[in-house]
Amino acid sequence: MTVGSQPRRWESYAWPVLTGVMLLIMWTLLVRLSGTDVFPSPIMVQRGLAELLEQGLLWRYVGDSLRRVAIGYLTAIAIGVPTGLLLGWYPTAAQVVNPVIQMMRPISPIAWIPVAIVLFGVGDFAAMYLIFLGAFFPIVVSTMNGVRNVPAIYRRAGRNFGLSPAALLTWVVLPAALPQMLVGLRIALGIAWLVVVAAEMIAVDSGLGYLVIDARNAGKRYDLVIAAIILIGLTGLALDFGIRRAETLKSVRWGFRNAA
Repeated sequence: MTVGSQPRRWESYAWPVLTGVMLLIMWTLLVRLSGTDVFPSPIMVQRGLAELLEQGLLWRYVGDSLRRVAIGYLTAIAIGVPTGLLLGWYPTAAQVVNPVIQMMRPISPIAWIPVAIVLFGVGDFAAMYLIFLGAFFPIVVSTMNGVRNVPAIYRRAGRNFGLSPAALLTWVVLPAALPQMLVGLRIALGIAWLVVVAAEMIAVDSGLGYLVIDARNAGKRYDLVIAAIILIGLTGLALDFGIRRAETLKSVRWGFRNAA
């Protein structure tokens, strides 16, 4: 592969696999050379995963985490996208609300854990509320900015064709803002996955986050701790890959090409 050239199709798969194999080899060697009795080797982690699978806990914990993320994230989309569209469409309303959004946005969702427990108790609703908070503000901001950045000529062309404000927003502004909205949706999904892991360590009794803290407290099972961490990373990678596939859709692909 020459400098500046696009990688071949097989290279995009072969190099990550090779990197993973090298990391596993280094991991195994470091554990053996250090003689540690605490940090597990890859073989021990594999046995821990097999144990979780035999007990029927592996897919249950992954499914519980994904379910909480799906509900909180989709709720954030259902509320955040219309809110962002309206704020981008009405600049006066955005001037009033934007200071509150910018004040709330930097607050970590983890800081809301005590509030979530007070409001919803210890359970799924508290975790989903935290996921909603983490995903809501990136979605609102990206949608609002996407609407603002739509070229004025698009709006004028729509009005010249006699489109009503609602039709103009639906059929012209929304598709034009979609590429920037997808960037916000991707960021929000990553935050949602981070938040659910932290929330499950405190507010629920299942999920991958709960597995990390429970394995640590119950007999210091660090093989299960590392297994849960690997599962968290792989699941997050799969979620990111899935939402990035949306960027290749014909209706939005032009936006990313032009942005590049």
